[in-house]
Amino acid sequence: MSERVRKREHVVIGPEGTPLTLADLPKPNTVRWVIRRKAEVVAAVRGGLLTLESACDRYGLSSEEFMSWQRSIESHGISGLRTTRIQQYR
Repeated sequence: MSERVRKREHVVIGPEGTPLTLADLPKPNTVRWVIRRKAEVVAAVRGGLLTLESACDRYGLSSEEFMSWQRSIESHGISGLRTTRIQQYR
């Protein structure tokens, strides 16, 4: 195996169809969760870039909050993330 292959960073396809690496993810101290950031974290977990547990630890999320993001994307696409907070408080 060549050195170039061993050093290749794990990449997943992000919500906008572009490559997504750990360096591209929102910063761990993110407080303002816009649609794109939520979708990037969901894509990272789905693609194996992060585990659910490491994503929750990194971003201070509960597994329920993350799963609500994932369900919103599955049911309504990325635009479904717009209403996540409203739905949680009902």
